[in-house]
Order: sequence, then C-alpha cells, then structure tokens
Amino acid sequence: MDIFEEMERHGHEQLVFCYDKATGLKMVIGIHSTALGPALGGCRMWRYAKDEDAVRDVLRLSEGMTYKNAAMGLDLGGGKTVVMAPADADREAVFEAVGRFVESLGGRYVTAEDVGTSTEDMAVVARQTHHVRGLKGASGDPSSATALGVFVSIEAALKEALGSGEIAGRTFAVQGLGHVGRYLVEQLTAEGGQVVVTDIDPAKVEAALTNPAVRAVAPDDIYDVAAAAFVPCALGAILNDQTIPRLRVKVVAGSANNQLAEPRHGAMLAERGILYAPDFIVNGGGVINVADEMEPGGYNHERAEKRVLGIRQQLEEVFRLSRQSHLLPVEAAIRIAEERIRARGQSGIYLAHPTKAS
Repeated sequence: MDIFEEMERHGHEQLVFCYDKATGLKMVIGIHSTALGPALGGCRMWRYAKDEDAVRDVLRLSEGMTYKNAAMGLDLGGGKTVVMAPADADREAVFEAVGRFVESLGGRYVTAEDVGTSTEDMAVVARQTHHVRGLKGASGDPSSATALGVFVSIEAALKEALGSGEIAGRTFAVQGLGHVGRYLVEQLTAEGGQVVVTDIDPAKVEAALTNPAVRAVAPDDIYDVAAAAFVPCALGAILNDQTIPRLRVKVVAGSANNQLAEPRHGAMLAERGILYAPDFIVNGGGVINVADEMEPGGYNHERAEKRVLGIRQQLEEVFRLSRQSHLLPVEAAIRIAEERIRARGQSGIYLAHPTKAS
C-alpha cells in the first residue's frame, strides 16, 4: 500500500500512527478534512488481520465522516480512530493512552465511542483530553439516536421506492444486533413490521427471538430474505459482487458505515431496481446527537432529537436531486456534502489555537 498515494486519492489531510509500548496499543487516527471545523469521528476497537487493513479502514471511515458531518449541516470535519491492542492488555491503560494521543492533536480531532468501544471507555479517554464526546451525563451512548435516524430513513426510502412509507405489514431483514440493530428491531416491530434478524453472536439472536414478530436466519442467509428493505447494521463492504445479486428487496437503508464495497456497487444496486439510501445520511443521527454537546450551553436532548428527525428531509432532498440530475443517490448525497463545504469558502487545515503567523 502506498499510503501517500491513498491519502492523495481520497483527499486526506493527515494520518497519525501511534504506538504505546507499555500497553502494546497500536492506533491510527485519520483526519480527512477540517474545512468545516475540527474533525469529529468515533474511536473503533477491532482486531484486524493486518495493519494495512486498519489503515484502509481508517481512511474509508474518516472520509465518510467528512461527508456525513457536512450533509448533517454540522460545522465539523471528518476523522476516525482505529485501535488495536493485545487481548490481555489492561483496557483502562489502553484508553488512557488513546486519550493522550488524541490530546496531542490539540483539538484538530474530537473522538467518541464507536464499534468495540463504550461510554465507559470514553470516560477513561476524558481523563487525558477534553477532546472527547458521547460521555455519560451529556449525550451518552449515541445508539438510540442513530437508530431513530435509520428508522425515519427507512420510512423515507420506502416512500420513494414503493410510494408509501408504511412499516406495518412489511418485512425487514436486519443484519447485526448491536445497540443500533436492537433498537431498530424494537421500533420496526412496534410499528407492525415483521423482522428477520441475524448476528454472529447467538446470544443476541436468542434475545431478539423473544419478540414474536422476529425470526432468525444464519448470517450468510440474510442476503436471500425476501423483504421490503435490507437493513445492514454491522460492518461495512457487505454490498459487493457476491451479495448484491442475492438481494430480494426494494430498499437498502441501514446504520453500517461504508456499505458499498466499491463505488460501482451503487450502480449495480440501481441496475437491479434497488434503492440505496446513502449510509452517511442514514446513520447521521449518532453524530448529530454527539455534536450537540458542542453547542453553547451544552447538550439538549430535545434539540438533538429534533435534528435527528430532520434526517428524513435530508434524505428526501437526496432522492429529489438524484431524480432531477440523473445521479445515483450516493452521488447526489456526496454532491450535497461537497457543495456545503465549498459554500463555506474554507480550505486548508483547522487549528484550534492558531498562531499569529497563521
């Protein structure tokens, strides 16, 4: 992998490689753009087969955060952290080290919880830096806000594809039963939907099956379920050459980041008559909720929830532009985000405390 070539290709400002000898922590912070403000994005803890896989992941995820934050109307850039640590490492010491590395960037990057991390982990990070959000006592776990945004996105996408956003009487295939997936199952079934679920953790599946409106399939069989919508809420790159031909749905709308394995897979979905709701619009509820902590006066739940509900209108705008300009929905969403960045007339690098010379 030619790292600088990849950064140039995707427009990244900065990659920061971190190593803490005491804990064995390896960490990469990706800052894609700070044109709109400091880069905000979660801290993901995962076991990657190769270090190169971690770099690719942080590049993709941080770029997605730029588009997400811009599309959500936030004055924030896009960043992300991926964390790798030995299985026997002291978790508290690991996240104290994470906090020190985040602090070293002087406010250019603000972190929060993500896959594999929690509000408890972020509380440890906060011992070492103020540049962390999603803490208990403020916005907390963003999962319910993310799920709410996904839910209204599903309604909007169903209306666009099928003429009605009605949930009742329709079937939904939900991949992944983490916090967001579980909330969504509750919301969909409460509105009269039938849900087919899967997860690599059998205990999560068993818990979901206590709901009579839920049935389960094996992880690989979720792509073959006949449903109104496929709702991916696990990891990315699940829409690819192998899975797209198997889908039996009219809509894809879920919380997973980077669902398209490659850009061409957006066209592949369209060719099959499947409406793809761009992930960085659909899953924007969490970042809206977290970013509300940065408002004057601090976090306000009612204000944050109102903004999350606005994702419905943002997605409807994407679909309108897609129709009018003959663009794929993901292309329309990227155009909206990029135009907002250009409209601000800013470029270059955000500095929390600029020097006189700058």
